[in-house]
Amino acid sequence: MANIRAASDIGGTFTDLVYFAVDEETGQIADMKAVKTHTTPDEFQAGVMTSLDVAGVSAKDLSFFAHGSTVVINALTERKGVKTGLITTQGFRDILEIARGNRPDFFNLRYQKPEAFVPRYLRREVTERLTHRGEVVTPLAIEEIEPILQDFKAEGVEAIAVCLLHSYANTAHEQQLCDEIKRLSPDVTMVASHQISREWREYERTNTAALCAYVKPIASAYLSEMENALQRGGFTGSFYVMQSNGGIDTVSSAKEVPISIVESGPASGVLGAAALGKMLGINDIIAFDIGGTTAKCSLIDGGRVSLTNQYMIEKDARSAGYPIMTPVVDIVEIGNGGGSIGWVDEFDKMHVGPQSAGAMPGPVAYGKGGTEPTTTDANIMLGRINPNYFIGGEIKADVSAVKLAFEKLGSQLDISATDAARGVIRIANHNMGNALKLVSINRGYDPRDFTMIAFGGGGAMHAAALAQELNIPKVIIPAHAAVFSAWGMLMSDLRRDYALTLPLALEPSNAAQISKAFENIRAEAVEAYTSESIDFEDVYFEQMLELRYEGQEHTVQVLAPLGGIDGTAIKDLIDSFNDAYERKYTYRLKNNVELVSCKVTAFAKVDRPEIGKLDASVFGPLKAAIKEVRGVDFDEYGVHETTIYQREKLAPGTFLSGPAVVEESGSTIVVFPAHTLKVDEYGNLHIDTTGGLS
Repeated sequence: MANIRAASDIGGTFTDLVYFAVDEETGQIADMKAVKTHTTPDEFQAGVMTSLDVAGVSAKDLSFFAHGSTVVINALTERKGVKTGLITTQGFRDILEIARGNRPDFFNLRYQKPEAFVPRYLRREVTERLTHRGEVVTPLAIEEIEPILQDFKAEGVEAIAVCLLHSYANTAHEQQLCDEIKRLSPDVTMVASHQISREWREYERTNTAALCAYVKPIASAYLSEMENALQRGGFTGSFYVMQSNGGIDTVSSAKEVPISIVESGPASGVLGAAALGKMLGINDIIAFDIGGTTAKCSLIDGGRVSLTNQYMIEKDARSAGYPIMTPVVDIVEIGNGGGSIGWVDEFDKMHVGPQSAGAMPGPVAYGKGGTEPTTTDANIMLGRINPNYFIGGEIKADVSAVKLAFEKLGSQLDISATDAARGVIRIANHNMGNALKLVSINRGYDPRDFTMIAFGGGGAMHAAALAQELNIPKVIIPAHAAVFSAWGMLMSDLRRDYALTLPLALEPSNAAQISKAFENIRAEAVEAYTSESIDFEDVYFEQMLELRYEGQEHTVQVLAPLGGIDGTAIKDLIDSFNDAYERKYTYRLKNNVELVSCKVTAFAKVDRPEIGKLDASVFGPLKAAIKEVRGVDFDEYGVHETTIYQREKLAPGTFLSGPAVVEESGSTIVVFPAHTLKVDEYGNLHIDTTGGLS
C-alpha cells in the first residue's frame, strides 16, 4: 500500500507539482514525479488541478497536500485588495503617513512617501492608552466603537485592521475592541495587530495589520476555492499552506493571518535546500533559485535558515516601500530570470530585466507572440538549451525567431547576434552575482566556505558560472531541480513564530523574567496547536533573543537554550552576541548588552518519507545516457563540441569532465570546461568549479 503526498508551488510563469508515493510499510518513497504547467493568473487553482491531471494523480488519492502561491503578494502589488478601515489609539491616526524618515531618494525635494493602503478618511481613533509596559493609563471607551462601525458600513468597508498603541505589551484593549466588533458586525473581516506580532515599532506593526486586513478576504476566498477544487476531486487528506517563514501551517491558520504567506513560494525553496543539506551533511549553504521572472538567493548558516522581520515590499531607489512585520525567510530577490528581457537604453547601453516576458507571451522561443529576446532565448542562441527538448519537449523552440530577435538587438549596438546573446548572459550573471554577494560577502561571510544549491528552471543553467566568479567551490543541482520549491514543502514541518518585546538589561538579575517569558510563549504555542488536534508530543521549539548594545537601535539575533535561563546562560548569550555582532559589523563594543525581544519558533512534526538511495544496478552504461553531440558556446571559453546527457540515465557514482550539458525536463545543467560533475547516491549532481571531484 502507498499513500500519495503532493505539493504545488505557483510561480509567476509556471506552476510546479511534486508528489511522493510512500510505501506505508517501509516509509520510503516508492515513486516520485514532478511536472510543470503554465500558471493560470485568472484562476490559480485551475493551474494546480491541471498539474495534477498532467501528473496522472487524482485528488482523492492524496493523503497530504501542501500549497504555496503568489496570491497575497500579487494582491498587494497590483492593489487588488478590499476597501479597508483602521481603528487605532486616539492621536495616532496618521501613523501610516508619518511612517519613517528614511527616504531613499534623499536629494529629491519633491519626494512623495508611498501612499497608505488605508486612506485617511477610513482611519478612526478610539479613546484608550497603555504605557510601554502594558499598564492602563486610560481605559478603552468601548461605546465609541458602534458609530465607527456605522460609518465604515456606509463607506462600504469590507475589512478592518485594529492596532492600538503598546498592544504588544498588553493585548487586553485590542481583544475587547475585537470582541465588540464581532458582536456588532459579525460579517466584517477583521485583523488585530497582536494576532500577527507582539513586537514594538508602531508604524511597522500598524502597516502590517492594515496590509493583512487588505488582503484577507482575497486570500481567504482563494484558499477556499483551492479547498473546494480539491474536494470536488475527492480529496479528504490534510491541506497545508506554505508560509513565508519556511514552514507549513494549516489552511485555517493561513486564512486568519494571510500576511504570513506573502512570500510562500521562495521560502519553500530555501527550506528544501536546508533539508537537502542535512541529508548530505552540508550545513553552510547558499540557496540559489532562478525562475521565469526573478532570481532569489538566501544564506543558510550552520543548517539554520535565516529569517528577518524587516521585510519590505515595493522598496526601490525611489520609494521607501512598505514594511511587513512578520517572519520571512531572508531572501535577496532581483528582477532577473529566464524571462527577463534584454534591451538597449537611449545611451546605447544594454540591460537585462527587470521587465519580464512572463508566461504570456513568454520568451521569443515560445512562439506565442514575444518579440523581445530574453535570458532563455540567449541560452538557446548559444546552444546551451536544446531547442528540440524545450520545456521537456513540450514545445519546439522557434529558433529562427530567436535569431531574428538577437539580430535586431545586436544591430542597436553594432554587434553580431551571437555577441548580443553573450551580452545578455553576462549582464544577467552580473546582476545575479551582485545578489549573491549581498547575502554573503556584505554580511561578513566568505563564499569560499559555502556550497551553492541551485534550483528553479534556470538555476542549473547559470550556477556554475556564478560559483566560479565568487570562488564557491561546489554547486549541487538537486534531483528535480526545476520543481525544487515544491519538493521543499514536502520536507517541511508545521511552523509558527512568536515574539514578545521585553526590553531588559541582559544581566543575571533578569534571568528569571526572561525564562518566564519563554515559558509563557511556549505554553501559548502548545495551546494553539493542541486546539487544532495536533499532539503535544509532536511539538518542539527553537528560541532566540534579539539583542543590542545599550544606546543602539537595531538588533542581532542569538540562539537561546531551551532550558531555563540562568546566570551562566546569560554570560554565554553575551559572548554569543559579541561574536555575532563582530561578524556582522567587523567590531565589538564594551557597552552593556540589552534584550529587546524574546522569540520562539514552535514546530509540529509532520510525517515525512525517507528519501531512498538509487540502485546503480538498474542503470545502463554511461553511453546509454548520451543524447547527442552539438556545438555549445561557453562565452570566454569559446565554442566546444559538447556531449549532451540525459539526466535520468546517469547512474549514481557517474563522473564527468566538462564541457558537458545534462538535460532533464524543466532544466538544463551546464558544466563548463575545467569543471567536473559527479552524481551522488540520491541522484543529485555535484559540480566542482575547481575541477577537483573524482
